[in-house]
Amino acid sequence: MAAPTGRSAPRRAVRGRWTGWGFLSPFALVFALVFIAPIIYALYLSFFRTQLVGGTEFVGFANYVRAFGDGQLWDGVIRVALFLLIQVPIMLFLSLLASLAIDSGRLYGRSFFRLSIFLPYAVPAVVATFMWGFMYGTRFGLVGNLNDMFGMNIPDLLSPDLIMLSIGNLVTWQFLGYNMLIFYSALRVVPSSLYEAAAIDGANQLRIITAIKLPAIRGALVIATIFSIIGSFQLFNEPSIMQSMAPNTITTSFTPNLYAYNLAFAGQQLNYSATVAIIMGVVTMIVAYVVQLRGMRKGN
Repeated sequence: MAAPTGRSAPRRAVRGRWTGWGFLSPFALVFALVFIAPIIYALYLSFFRTQLVGGTEFVGFANYVRAFGDGQLWDGVIRVALFLLIQVPIMLFLSLLASLAIDSGRLYGRSFFRLSIFLPYAVPAVVATFMWGFMYGTRFGLVGNLNDMFGMNIPDLLSPDLIMLSIGNLVTWQFLGYNMLIFYSALRVVPSSLYEAAAIDGANQLRIITAIKLPAIRGALVIATIFSIIGSFQLFNEPSIMQSMAPNTITTSFTPNLYAYNLAFAGQQLNYSATVAIIMGVVTMIVAYVVQLRGMRKGN
C-alpha cells in the first residue's frame, strides 16, 4: 500500500474539522434559536419605547435609568434575595443530611427513603402549588379545618408576614430530593479505598464525613448552590399561582419575574419588561459567578 502523500494529510485534517462542526451544528442551531436569539431580541426591545401616541421610538438607556429608580422592581429583588439567603441554605443542608444518611448504609429501607424524598420533584409545580396553597388556607384549607375542629389558632400562612415562609416550605419540599440526588450521586463515586484507610486509622463517622465525604462532593455542592440561586431569582410559578389565593398579599410586583410578566401581558409595556428581564439576567449571572468563583477557590 502506498504511503499517504503530504498533500492528502492536510485534506484529511480539514475534513475532520468540518466533520466535527457537522455533528455540532444541530445543537448549535437550536441553542442559537432558543437561547441566543431571544436574548438579543430582548436587548433590542429594551432600547425602545412603544406609546399609543408616537408609536415606537428609540430611547437609548432611558428604560434602564427608569428601572434603576423603580422601587417596585428593587423591592422584589430584595424579597427574592432574602428568600435566597434563608431558604437555599436550609434546603441544601437538609438535602445533604438526607444524602449522607442514605449513603451511610445504616438506614433501613434506604431505597424507599430515597424514592419518597425525590418523589415531590416529579409533582408538577402547578399541582404542588395548588396543593400547598389549599392546605395553607384558613377559610378553605387544612389550616382552617384544624382551627375549626380543634379550636386551634394557627396563624394565616398566606398573610404578608408568613407568605415567604410558606413559599420557602413549598420550594424546599419540591427540590430537596433533586439536590439530594446530586449529592448522593457524587458520594457514590468516592473510592472505597478512602473509607478503608479511614477505618484502619480509627476514624469515626463524623471524621469520615468532614475529612472525606464533604471535600469529595464540594463540586456538587457548588453546582447545587448555583442552580438554587438561579431558581430563587427566577421565582415565578409559586407566587403567580398563589396570587389568586392571597390577592392582598402577593402583588403584581412580588418578584422580579412576576413584575416583568405583568408589565408585558397586563400593562402592555413590552420594552420595559424586556429591560427588567435583562437586568435580572445580569444580576443572576453575577451572583452565580461569584458563588462559583468562591467555590473553586475553596476547592483549590
